[in-house]
Amino acid sequence: MAVMVEQEEVLWLALRMTPQLGARRAVELVRRYGSPGAIFLKDAQELMAAGLSASVARSIEAGSAMDDALEQQRLLRATETEIVTLMDERYPDGLGQIFDPPLLLFTRGNAELMQNPAVAVVGTRRPSAYGTAVAEKFARDLAEAGLVVVSGMARGIDTVAHKAALAVGGKTVAVLGCGADVVYPAENRQLAAQIARDGLILSEYPLRTPGYPQNFPVRNRIVSGLSQGVLIVEGAQYSGSSITARLAMDQGREVFAVPGNVTSKQSWGPNLLIRQGARLVQEPSDVLSDLPEETRRRLKMQGRQRLLLDEIPHPMHQLRERVMRLLSPDEPLTIDDLIPRLNASEVVSPSELIAILFELELDGVVRQLPGKAYVKVWQ
Repeated sequence: MAVMVEQEEVLWLALRMTPQLGARRAVELVRRYGSPGAIFLKDAQELMAAGLSASVARSIEAGSAMDDALEQQRLLRATETEIVTLMDERYPDGLGQIFDPPLLLFTRGNAELMQNPAVAVVGTRRPSAYGTAVAEKFARDLAEAGLVVVSGMARGIDTVAHKAALAVGGKTVAVLGCGADVVYPAENRQLAAQIARDGLILSEYPLRTPGYPQNFPVRNRIVSGLSQGVLIVEGAQYSGSSITARLAMDQGREVFAVPGNVTSKQSWGPNLLIRQGARLVQEPSDVLSDLPEETRRRLKMQGRQRLLLDEIPHPMHQLRERVMRLLSPDEPLTIDDLIPRLNASEVVSPSELIAILFELELDGVVRQLPGKAYVKVWQ
């Protein structure tokens, strides 16, 4: 790293470490003056005129956070961590557009993943067997479709989602409420190492920051800000996942909720969200079909996952032709209708059929009707 780049890095870190300077105000300063270097050249009077309190303005003028910044820079090298700043081309556009974007992100792993289409999968730390199975299936299938699975690496649903994505060779991003070099909870040490190797760990908190309880609700805005949609799988009415859902709504993201048992408190969160307008989803294709058209076409063009047509092996091309022969413009058929007819010659799994139907929808030759019935488009 060049000396000038190292100096610039220290200035970004010093701005982030300035006492009592919040993320939103720090971002406003950078957007106003163009860079941290320009900010540190201002005197206290000018900074107060820009809206800072006297104490914060004097801290910046005196460079009071420089020693802390130099220590953070040392830790970056020691822990193989990078920072991605607001002005970095790797900083995700969607995150930069939220009300209070982080000034910079501490990252371990592949920071390029922040540019990929992503869906967050979040939920309770104490899931039922049902919640665990649902989270695993959705995360696995969404990752196979080429989406990055974003979560918070907490116990429960978050951990299940990360592991399911990695198990099928997919990509996942863990957004932490502690330093990017701190494993919380401790039992996820092996998972954290795998995500740092095959995915991305990120945090807005300086290295060595413990997992203070107040950090986790704040970090949830990053979980939703990185994602094009947020899927809620189990959670109490006032749980962290419900907070993430509300943040997603405020940010203009799609909110998906898996319905649950009405007698279970763990279902109160997603069931209430559905009443309030969240999209009820029963299978991964429900999430895929509600993504923006541009994203769906991008997933298809990536051609890197089995769910997409270009990567489906030859037998799946034959299955596509068989599905097209069974469908007609005037007789809607559900997956339950199609499976027995397809299985007359060979065994076809529901996931394989969903993959084909999703591709046919993208190609504009099949249309999904209410009730998950499909018809061939008249041509």
